[in-house]
Amino acid sequence: QGECSRKCYDIFVLETVCVAWFSFEFLLRSIQAENKCAFLKTPLNIIDILAILPFYISLIVDTVSTKNSSKPGGGAGNKYLERVGLVLRFLRALRILYVMRLARHSLGLQTLGLTVRRCTREFGLLLLFLCVAMALFSPLVYLAESELGAKQEFTSVPTSYWWAVISMTTVGYGDMVPRSIPGQVVALSSILSGILLMAFPVTSIFHTFSRSYSELKEQQQRAASRQMRQLEESTKLLDGDSTRRLSVTFPPGAAGQEGQPALDQEAK
Repeated sequence: QGECSRKCYDIFVLETVCVAWFSFEFLLRSIQAENKCAFLKTPLNIIDILAILPFYISLIVDTVSTKNSSKPGGGAGNKYLERVGLVLRFLRALRILYVMRLARHSLGLQTLGLTVRRCTREFGLLLLFLCVAMALFSPLVYLAESELGAKQEFTSVPTSYWWAVISMTTVGYGDMVPRSIPGQVVALSSILSGILLMAFPVTSIFHTFSRSYSELKEQQQRAASRQMRQLEESTKLLDGDSTRRLSVTFPPGAAGQEGQPALDQEAK
């Protein structure tokens, strides 16, 4: 009916509080950063911007649409807002990027991102192997099923690409199944080749992941030990300052000399 229910309003309030907190935290970090350009180019900060901006954009667009709908001649504005409705829904879907903020506090997600950045060549090889195998087995299963199959599930070669991808990477979806003996032989060959092709680059990716995890863990340990040393040094400096102040206020020979100020004794 165009009205916001109580549950919708409560969720909106909760989202507003969360976005306000994230915005305040992002603003503080941007003010503290020495190099603003390098700060904005960081991948996690870009994700923060993409996760925060859709809320404000949708809020502005909803406000403008409400004002235009209340005006008598606001039909053209409403049509324009309807055109950008798809873009607005896409921006609202970007709010799922809030989950990526966990990467700041999760060693596993940081390791995953570092592994993806270091293994771009291995991932490229994996995609290349899959594309070659898909281009090989899709026409074969289409020919086998179109000539000898009892059911016409494989209607074209492009539709066979979907079957080849899910058969080589997973256990299969089940919507397209070869019925003939030649089609089943081709399916068995594609499944076995998919297992082998996935195993070749995955070994290198796993070693990179374990190495990246060890490096990040060592960095965290060094950072923790550095903070402990700084805390100990600051504590020692505070203890030294307090001892020095006590020695200035109450010098050791001040009690034996009457009528001599403590500061004169310290000066001597």
